[in-house]
Amino acid sequence: MTKKELERLRALAKEQAEIAAKPEMARLQKEWTALNDCESDRPMITVELGTFADDLLPQLMECESEDARKLERMLLSNIVNHKYFGDDTFVRDFIPVTYRGGVKPFGIDVEVEHTSGLGHHFVSQISDLEEDFHKLKPSEITLEPKAETEKRRDALNELFGDILPARITGSALYVCPTQNIVHIMSMEDMYVAMYDAPELFKKMMDMLSDDYNRYFDLLEQENRLLPTVGAEHLGQGTYCFTSDLPHENITSTKQLWGYMDSQEMTGISPDMFAEFVFPFYKKIFDRYGLFSYGCCEAVDPIWDKCLKHAENLRRVSVSPWCNEEFMGAALRGRKTVYHRKPSPNFLGVGTQLDEEALRQHIRKTLLAAKGCTLEFTQRDVYAVSKSFSKVRRYVEIIREECEKYWQP
Repeated sequence: MTKKELERLRALAKEQAEIAAKPEMARLQKEWTALNDCESDRPMITVELGTFADDLLPQLMECESEDARKLERMLLSNIVNHKYFGDDTFVRDFIPVTYRGGVKPFGIDVEVEHTSGLGHHFVSQISDLEEDFHKLKPSEITLEPKAETEKRRDALNELFGDILPARITGSALYVCPTQNIVHIMSMEDMYVAMYDAPELFKKMMDMLSDDYNRYFDLLEQENRLLPTVGAEHLGQGTYCFTSDLPHENITSTKQLWGYMDSQEMTGISPDMFAEFVFPFYKKIFDRYGLFSYGCCEAVDPIWDKCLKHAENLRRVSVSPWCNEEFMGAALRGRKTVYHRKPSPNFLGVGTQLDEEALRQHIRKTLLAAKGCTLEFTQRDVYAVSKSFSKVRRYVEIIREECEKYWQP
């Protein structure tokens, strides 16, 4: 990269360090911890930038070389929410570096066909489960050597270490088995398999859950587990801050946060979910200390038969497809965060906000979640008309409604 690009990057790193040093970040740390400990009296609000970053960040970027632009994008992403949106995004005083590794389910390479835009299609490699079951091999497990992780950390510290140090940090354990399956098997074929070959389907799920537990065993054996009690991303646009998990001497996955969802199973009945999915998910989330569940799927249909009984469930997604009132009643008085995902249409469609419609949408949530621990995370927005002010106004409206109508 050029000298000018390096100066630009170091200036951004310095800006992040200055933001991180503000008293506001110490306050946010306490407030996020209170939220995840279910001792909060105010809803936290975040907007997930990643899906619409291409609509905004190019306006701010100055670097030209590929490597410099990657770093510039990373550094800008760390400060844009605080600087332009005014939400409750936490700004770190370091650059996190995590161990790379994971599970390649059944040892099968996922094949994806892309359109010129966001559209994509996963190429089906398992059509008839009975005929193709032999293709399901033990999953491949990989774990980056410590020296490689340290090398990536050291490279960042050469650039920014005197301003914004890089640190090796922990990360939440993120596992979504049914997503793994639809990446190699069409959803239609997956649904048919539960009917035509129910025992084989359960065997497939059991194999996969065992493979993830083998990966967890490896992380423990190789001493790769680090605390997840701070600004580590939990997934779904939120954080791990908590005082209910250990802050040091991590030796077991039971001392960490985890995350799971099963959006792909939204088309089956609660009874089928309880039979074909939940027992195998339980084998995984029983390895977590605390876990967050759900993405865009409606969780209310499976609450009573399944999720209600997960004692370590600390956060549950209440998506636009959820029955908000049902989930409010289910979570009221329970130590589980009501993680509301407002409809993305209000922010992502049109050049102007329909402010009154948005207010009504938020008020509905505030009424439904009365007495719960509430968090708003706006996700799945892909364009904002290139307007920073539109996003900021969106956050302001949610704050205004919370101030007027929230009753913890």
